[in-house]
Amino acid sequence: MTKKLFSGFLALLLLTAGWMSYSFRPIENSEICRTSNFTFQEGESLTYTIYYNWNVVWVPAGEVTFTIKESGDFYEIFAWGKTFPGYNRFYKVNDYYYSRFEKESLLPRNFVRKLEEGKYRLYDSIAFDQKNRKAMTWHGRDKSSARFSVHHLDGCMHDLLSNIYMLRNLPEKAIQPGADIPIKVFFDKEAYPLTIKAGQRTTKEIKDLGTYHTIELQPQLVEGYVFKKGDVMNIWVSDDKNRIPLMVESPIIVGTIKAVLKSSSGLRHPMHSKI
Repeated sequence: MTKKLFSGFLALLLLTAGWMSYSFRPIENSEICRTSNFTFQEGESLTYTIYYNWNVVWVPAGEVTFTIKESGDFYEIFAWGKTFPGYNRFYKVNDYYYSRFEKESLLPRNFVRKLEEGKYRLYDSIAFDQKNRKAMTWHGRDKSSARFSVHHLDGCMHDLLSNIYMLRNLPEKAIQPGADIPIKVFFDKEAYPLTIKAGQRTTKEIKDLGTYHTIELQPQLVEGYVFKKGDVMNIWVSDDKNRIPLMVESPIIVGTIKAVLKSSSGLRHPMHSKI
């Protein structure tokens, strides 16, 4: 196993599970900045197993869990990602993500990311001022050494976690087969724009859970440390009212990685996509 397998594996799932964005070209469209929630509720919990494939064997390497709580006019989302104990001696991952966003608009107010990956450490905290289009960030190896900076935003903005939950609520017309969907999310003191191609409705067998009707998506990948030129990532989302990412599969520099839904609870709707 290599550092390239584990480094940022929770971020990989977060970026791809947040399978679309608030940004549909004109940014000033008020509907984009105020999204109603019809897919999730307090108490929802989703757990994914992270697998690594080198040659022909898929090996379970870690686990990620997402949970939702309510706090007054806000939702709070917590995500934890850890390698399994058997892999900690190779490369230990213990990542934590938190987002607090408005129930009314699903726009974030606060975001925190703490990464512990081998010897690598990162603390990334963001306070969003959506009205004045600003993000105040504290970024560094840890909270005590984090440096403060202010960033101007080019529209209403989401973080890694709020992106997932808001975008599960996009209307049906936004995900028609063949559509190019621009995405943008703010983290590491920068807004990242990418594109996702909406694919066909299809069926997909999910390990230990059965077969589901799904929406297939292919996001644009950024060539560099994790991905190489020409790599294609595939995401399968439940084709029902929950819009849950069921599986993410992608090549990386060495081998292939995938995140597979292991369990879910507290869902707002029945999983009618299961066959």
